[in-house]
Amino acid sequence: MEKRETFVQAVSKELIGKFLKFVQLAEDASDPFNLNELLDELSRKQKEELWQRLKHLLTEVLLEDPVDGWQTVETQGGDNMETDHGSKMKRNIEIIHAVTSVILASVSVINEHENYEALLECAVILNGILYALPESERKLQSSIQDLCVRWWEKGLPAKEDMGKTAFVMLLRKSLKTKTGADICRLWHIHQALYCFDYALEESREIKNMLLECFINVNYMKKEEGRRFLSSLFNWNVNFIKMIHGTIKNQLQGLQKSLVVHIAEIYFRAWRKASGKFLEEIENGCIQDFMHHGIHLPRRSPVHPKVRVVLSYFHHQKRVREGVEEMLCRLYKPILWRGLKARNSEVRSNAALLFVEAFPIRDPNVDPLEIDSDIQKQFDELYILLEDPYPMVRSTGILGVCKITSQYWEMMPPTVLIDFLRKVTEELAFDTSSADVRCTVFKCLPIILDNRLSHPLLAKLLPAVKYSLHDNSEKVRVAFVDMLLKVKAVRATKFWKICPIEHILVHLESDSRPVARRLVSLIFSSFLPVNQPEEVWCERCVALLQMNHAAARRFYQYANEHTACTNIAKLMHVIRHCLNACIRKAIPESGEEDEGREKENVLDKTLSVSDVASMAGLLEIIVILWKSIHKSMEKNKEARVYTIDKFASVLPEYLKVFQDDRCKIPLFMLMSFMPASAVPMFSCGVISTLRNQEEGAADRGCCTLLDCLCSWGHVEHVLELVCDWLPAEQPKRKSNSASKREVQILDTRPVKPELALVYVEYLLTHPKNRECLLSAPRNKLNYLLKALETSKTDLELRLHSPSGQPHHFSEAAALRAFSLHCRLSIHLQHKFCTEGKVYLSILEDTGVWLESKVLSFLQDQEEENLKLHRVVYQQIIQTYLTVCKDVVMVGLGDRKFQIQLLQWSLGIMHTVKGFFYGALLLGILKEVTGSSLKEKTDSDEVATLFDTVQKVFQKMLECMAWSFRKQPEEGLRLLYALQTPLHDFIMTVQSWHTDTPVHRGVLSTLIAASVVEISHRLRKVSDVEELTPPECLSDLPPFSRCLIGIIIKSPDVVRSFLDELKACVTSDDIEGIVCLTAVMHIILVINKGKHKSSKVQDAAATVHRKLKTFMEITLEEDSMERFLYESSARTLGAFLNS
Repeated sequence: MEKRETFVQAVSKELIGKFLKFVQLAEDASDPFNLNELLDELSRKQKEELWQRLKHLLTEVLLEDPVDGWQTVETQGGDNMETDHGSKMKRNIEIIHAVTSVILASVSVINEHENYEALLECAVILNGILYALPESERKLQSSIQDLCVRWWEKGLPAKEDMGKTAFVMLLRKSLKTKTGADICRLWHIHQALYCFDYALEESREIKNMLLECFINVNYMKKEEGRRFLSSLFNWNVNFIKMIHGTIKNQLQGLQKSLVVHIAEIYFRAWRKASGKFLEEIENGCIQDFMHHGIHLPRRSPVHPKVRVVLSYFHHQKRVREGVEEMLCRLYKPILWRGLKARNSEVRSNAALLFVEAFPIRDPNVDPLEIDSDIQKQFDELYILLEDPYPMVRSTGILGVCKITSQYWEMMPPTVLIDFLRKVTEELAFDTSSADVRCTVFKCLPIILDNRLSHPLLAKLLPAVKYSLHDNSEKVRVAFVDMLLKVKAVRATKFWKICPIEHILVHLESDSRPVARRLVSLIFSSFLPVNQPEEVWCERCVALLQMNHAAARRFYQYANEHTACTNIAKLMHVIRHCLNACIRKAIPESGEEDEGREKENVLDKTLSVSDVASMAGLLEIIVILWKSIHKSMEKNKEARVYTIDKFASVLPEYLKVFQDDRCKIPLFMLMSFMPASAVPMFSCGVISTLRNQEEGAADRGCCTLLDCLCSWGHVEHVLELVCDWLPAEQPKRKSNSASKREVQILDTRPVKPELALVYVEYLLTHPKNRECLLSAPRNKLNYLLKALETSKTDLELRLHSPSGQPHHFSEAAALRAFSLHCRLSIHLQHKFCTEGKVYLSILEDTGVWLESKVLSFLQDQEEENLKLHRVVYQQIIQTYLTVCKDVVMVGLGDRKFQIQLLQWSLGIMHTVKGFFYGALLLGILKEVTGSSLKEKTDSDEVATLFDTVQKVFQKMLECMAWSFRKQPEEGLRLLYALQTPLHDFIMTVQSWHTDTPVHRGVLSTLIAASVVEISHRLRKVSDVEELTPPECLSDLPPFSRCLIGIIIKSPDVVRSFLDELKACVTSDDIEGIVCLTAVMHIILVINKGKHKSSKVQDAAATVHRKLKTFMEITLEEDSMERFLYESSARTLGAFLNS
């Protein structure tokens, strides 16, 4: 009793310390004092006295220190807080916070019979000072906010003002914080929104903040947030329009999951609305989405988001009453019109919505009328299947499959049969569109989900068996996916739809996506893991005998469909089978214990004399081992077991299987094992390689190289190769000791051509190349020097074809030269940290090419050059190919690139013909593409780009010369160079727009086209032949090729027209004939598929330039006068059209 009275009396200015102490104790969770319990125990009189005291204390504090001055102290900085006024303000805020805490606790104990006028006045005062509080006093702001919320929830007098304050504060806070607590509290007082007058100016800030909620992800992700957002639709009809506009504006950037939440918000708002609000939501929002879903372009990023919103409503019609009637009513005025629209994309969009919303009906009308409406919708669906636009037909197929699957039992049998026959017998063979055919096989699995459809589909699907041979890969993929679905649901046997022979043919030759699916389809048939292992081998042999290549492909992907242990088991089962065949042929041989158990496997169908089957089984073992190689590396026990088992039988296999088809897989098997596992064989590999005849090296001998590389014996190969290749003669020693040296003469023949075969094989295969480059560097250098002797050989062949003896034949010398260039670059990549050691060798080769080869060609007559054409053409092509690869992989620096371009210029100046055109264009593409990270203002890069322009200009000159001298050959050359020329132009356009090299390349293209067209115009003798071109084919061949490449890209077209305009303006193109040629180019570009607004600007520029030659009309009739008048008329009509 004394504590309660003490507390009430403490609420005064005189005992303020004691009052603050009470409040602090209440806030301390560890203290037993509980303010709520104390207030609840107060009598009515004590409560009223307490509230009066709180009012007097609060009023006294605010009169003594008005809140107007608090903001001033706050803005003056923290130093002023140490002054007397600052300390006083701090003390007063502490008192107000204590008063607020007591008032907040008092709200819970208010009784309607009590007089709480004083408490009401306190609440109103605190509500009034809330907006004047400094930003730093967030604790007090939060307490007053809590008071306003509690006051609103309690429904006390003046709750409207308190609720509005709480609503605004929580709304503002929820938009700033990422936590959802404020959103939940805001939802609990969302009714306070209706206290705001929508029409008043003061509500503008509220509107803006509420609209901001619709672009706040936190609101959409939280359940209470979505409820709050849906409740905002009921504030004012005009506000619904603002909400809908805000949502549409930000729909493009939302994730699909958030769009689903948006749809949920609309749906909740629709369910809760009535009267004008319901009408606005239906007509202004939902029907607006329907309109956009039909009329938005399919490529629009908003279109799929709109469909997600509508899909939400379509799904709700199955579980919510009234949705179906609403959809029927809102779709009626727009959907059926969309299905009949002239625009094919509109029809396609309407068809998508129609299929998704099917059936569109009003459940409240007469059943007979519903049946009639459904039949009309079936008719519309059939019309979609016959639409001339492929996308509409594809949508119709999707609709037929979804609807028949879902409503199979309710649809008339005749309708079902008509639909499915239309799909399987006509649309599955739609020759006009691969997309339609693909859609058929993507959608038929939807029907297969309904088991009732299986009997009918089992009869219809065999008609589509030839779709496995479709020329479109995506159709074949979809067809095999459908067969997999047939197999999964057990609708029928897949081989009754598509014969196994057809499947194996495509497994043998088709692309990886199709082949992998075919393996999955037939896997359980040819590798039944649930049956005994002997059956696995029987199926393997059967598959080999049916289609050898398909069997290889099948086991290549088999590890993707079963465990590695099963693959290993199959390897050993095949080993047992081979052992049994050997024992049957040679009874005294083989394994005595393990092998006898498998003696009866395939006894009647398999024998050693069946070489094809034996080779096939060995190849399958190799393929299987390769497929689980990485797994076996991790399982040491399994690897050792497998190696031991195969190592024990491989010597016998080598004796029995003498055919080359068997030897290659046997050699590959040995390459998987360490050399110690097959000692007898590994010791004789080098001898076998040494004894090979030149020109007779087969795949088996190259497989032996794989063995040596895998065993780490590549140095033996290097020694053999270096022994066979010619080397520079060592300098003779002058001292007398050299005379006493003993020399051993190796009588074995050298085989340089065979050595080149071995080196090329090692360089071509990545794993072998890695082993080769890991050899000692001195041996690699020796090999490089030995290959370099080919340059001397080639030089001798050019200068004196039959004068001196040669180390190599002509073909071998060219091959050695290619290997020398390639090896130097591989070594540069390997030892790139040591500078340009090996790149300089390639540069020296370029100097040799320039000084020895090109200089020789300059001095020769045409007849003599024909004798050496193969040699010098091969040398140039080889060198340019290697240099292009050097630039492409980033090994060639700027200096090398400039040198390369200068050598290219030298080649074009010297060598007639243009056999190297594609290579030069590839070099230009790689050089311009590799210059992206360089500073374009450096002198070196400027020189590089200047040289690029010179090379490109010279190339076009050579191409034009080639075309004039040999038109037919030149035309073939032009078509062969179209792709590399397009790639180069696109590289320049993509990475160097508006740079000197970009403008230079375009001006060169313009000059080449204008010169050729002008040349043809001048040669015309009859003015009636000077008609403007109607299409690209009307241009001369060279210009037709160049302009045809340009009009493929809209970006290139725009840049080309800008440069064309600049050339005309700057008088680089002048004269009536040249301007007419430009007009021809502009007219052809305007006929292309990538039209540009810049065409009009370019045409206007040419027209203005042409008018400067108006005085020619005063002269007598001439070709130029006719061209002027004709061009002026054509351009005038073009600009006015």
